[in-house]
Amino acid sequence: MSTHERNSGTPLDLDWVMAARINRSAVERRTASLPARRTVKKDWQAAWLLRAVTCIDLTTLAGDDTPGRIQRLCAKARQPIRPDMLARLGLNDEKITVGAVCVYPNRVQEAVEALRGSGVPVASVATGFPAGQTPLPQRIGEIEQAIESGAQEIDVVIPRTHVLTGDWHRLYDEIRQFRQACGDSAHMKTILATGELGTLKQVYQASLVAMMAGSDFIKTSTGKEPVNATLEVSLVMVRAIREYLERTGARVGFKPAGGIGKAKQALAWQTLMKEELGDDWLTPALFRFGASSLLTDLERQLYHYITGHYAARHHMPLG
Repeated sequence: MSTHERNSGTPLDLDWVMAARINRSAVERRTASLPARRTVKKDWQAAWLLRAVTCIDLTTLAGDDTPGRIQRLCAKARQPIRPDMLARLGLNDEKITVGAVCVYPNRVQEAVEALRGSGVPVASVATGFPAGQTPLPQRIGEIEQAIESGAQEIDVVIPRTHVLTGDWHRLYDEIRQFRQACGDSAHMKTILATGELGTLKQVYQASLVAMMAGSDFIKTSTGKEPVNATLEVSLVMVRAIREYLERTGARVGFKPAGGIGKAKQALAWQTLMKEELGDDWLTPALFRFGASSLLTDLERQLYHYITGHYAARHHMPLG
């Protein structure tokens, strides 16, 4: 997944957590300017779109997932852009894949087998996804099961109750146990489910606690909440990452997930990462999109760049 040093975490610093302050109107003004702030055209836009492809966690978390669906998704992960398009872009010798494939724990082994030799890691959701309301031993057991099946990345979900009640000790302790279960075998992304956290201040505080507990990434959403990734909560989380970096020297990744299906949206998030954290956060080591339909639109936009017109969606099958 990543070549940079992992986040080992810090002791829980409640003074730091409780000192958090968020100016909502300033956040809204900043994010409103993002889509028009950095105009990317022609060759540069194609390069940004290709970079976005490499940062996708190609995801299926449906109740009707089958081995066949997993195999098709993994085939798309191996070859996200049609070979003829890569040739037209002069990239036929480049190995372009998505960042990871994300599935449920009981589908991990199928994904691992389908991706063998590709270098694409398998990520698994765990810890009572999406609500995080199962008993703690069961949640930890899901992490262990997914790793035993071959998962290299674990997307854990927090119980929102701990944030809403301000029980930061318990939140820290549980995430710390998740991190210990991941050990050296898997990187850990912590899903905050920001649409259910109440306020932007609580989003910031939960971000800090998750990083103190050793999260390698913080992630906006499960994709199952009424409101998923927004630029507003993303800005708040990204600035928590920046403050954590300044205080500890540890680099933590960021993953917006849920509701990001258009290339134009992807460019806005990439602009956010570049302006707030720098170019290192434009690579899959520190930035991922949790998405499925996004890949189709990225490929259609690249096709338009190459040919001057849009292909029908069925010419860009996701599988």
